[in-house]
Amino acid sequence: MNDDLLIKLGQRIRELRKNKNLSIEDLSLICNINRNYLGDLERGKRNPTVKVLFKISNGLSIKIKDLFKGL
Repeated sequence: MNDDLLIKLGQRIRELRKNKNLSIEDLSLICNINRNYLGDLERGKRNPTVKVLFKISNGLSIKIKDLFKGL
């Protein structure tokens, strides 16, 4: 996967999380994802699986396709 895409995806996740007034800690607990891993995702340092993206979208109460809107 292109590093630029990972960075944009991470920025999108951060934007959506902040729009819900959630900290990384809050979202990681909701999604049952390690806080450090989620932070790495938001910085574009990790390539998430579909399973992780599904957890994040559920945690944000959005459809998984909305994670990719505007990318």
